[in-house]
Amino acid sequence: MLRTRVITAILLVTGLLLTVFLASKQVWAIVTLGISLLAVNEWAQLIKLSRPQSIAYVVITAIISICLLSLEHTALAPYQAYIELSLLSLSALFWIAIAPLWLGQRKACQQRFMMSILGILLISATWVALEGLHEINPWLLIGVIATVSLADSAAYFAGKRFGRHKLAPNISPGKTWEGVLGALAAVTVYGGLLCYYHQYSLWLVFALWLVVLFSIMGDLVESLMKRQAGLKDSGQLLPGHGGILDRIDGFIPTLPMILLSISLLHFSGFNLHG
Repeated sequence: MLRTRVITAILLVTGLLLTVFLASKQVWAIVTLGISLLAVNEWAQLIKLSRPQSIAYVVITAIISICLLSLEHTALAPYQAYIELSLLSLSALFWIAIAPLWLGQRKACQQRFMMSILGILLISATWVALEGLHEINPWLLIGVIATVSLADSAAYFAGKRFGRHKLAPNISPGKTWEGVLGALAAVTVYGGLLCYYHQYSLWLVFALWLVVLFSIMGDLVESLMKRQAGLKDSGQLLPGHGGILDRIDGFIPTLPMILLSISLLHFSGFNLHG
């Protein structure tokens, strides 16, 4: 099992790096859209849509995404940035105001229509963020992905070695507060090194702490949905890792919020460098 997990991880990382740095903007958009649609299909399974409903759900999401991608070639091009900013803002609103309450109450949402809308919103915002961060700088996107991945790995090993106090036993019994502290410690070192070598403001470390906390929240929301659906994994597409949502759950809150924050900082004239 561990060998399979490692081989899959190596293939995923290799594919990611090759695509991020070698693919054109159009190819990157198509590849990430394909991954997003696979995630949407898994979301449909988690909220227990029927097979015909799942197909229609994926098709509707694809149409919306393609229309959004095509805006730059239409008369609505000047409004594309505002539409994407609105999408990112709605995603951030969910993670800041609604997700904590949902996790606190741990209640199953029986409104399939609302959950369907939520899935399109969150995954589409993640796709937009993948496009936006890649366009700003591929290294920025890799840095964000590395932060979430580092936090996830540090939380796993710290929790396995020192874990005593459960973080959310009724949602994800394997997660501990010691794991959270391990993740924060790891990104603190990572952020400190970035600040030292690139002369970034120390505010970056604080920002990375927020990235860790929201990535954990994304993980917990997906775990809650799987528990309510009676599923161990969101899918079986990735040997040793489960489904697409199992791999990107920490990125669904963080990527849109980072792109939104960068956009707002750009408008405010804030300088990241010290």
